[in-house]
Amino acid sequence: MKRLLLVRHGESEWNAVRRLQGQADIGLSEKGEVQARALAATIEQLAPDHVITSDLRRACQTAALLGFPDAVREAGLREVDVGDWTGHDIARIIADEPEAYRGWRAGTFAPPGGEIWADFAARTAAATRAAANGADRLLVVCHGGVIRALLQTLLGLEPRRIIPVGPGSLTILANKPHEADMRLEVFNFAPGGPVLNAPD
Repeated sequence: MKRLLLVRHGESEWNAVRRLQGQADIGLSEKGEVQARALAATIEQLAPDHVITSDLRRACQTAALLGFPDAVREAGLREVDVGDWTGHDIARIIADEPEAYRGWRAGTFAPPGGEIWADFAARTAAATRAAANGADRLLVVCHGGVIRALLQTLLGLEPRRIIPVGPGSLTILANKPHEADMRLEVFNFAPGGPVLNAPD
């Protein structure tokens, strides 16, 4: 694989009101649809030769708006399961459990009933590696947590060192010729400019 193209889905209805969604199957907001369409020309220019998507609705909708309605749906690319925090207001979690929230963002804490970060990172890496076999330019349409987990697995970046990935944004990892390790080429690119305060 020469390039790994990682797209976070456009803004969802819950992103818009800053509710933590995890694996809840929430669709795109109107703004999210606009964000996905805006990114389509960039993705077309990069010419992915294989496309996979999380099977959650917001990712599948984004893949379709990017021009890939038949992208392979992969449950292994679902967002991290946030357990009892699912559907909760992010600001309220931060106010009530600041240390727990910081730990969750750092990958060292799982909410009750939630997924352990190490298990999540292993799951997403396995799904990506399986799809990368034989692809030169793999497009993965997924979630912010998935992108952060892959940056940890493939580049060694700790989750606490990575800002939330913007909705409708593109991150690119690439291999140098004759090297096995990947490098970061692009992070958090969006046609309308980077979103620096993205919701989780």
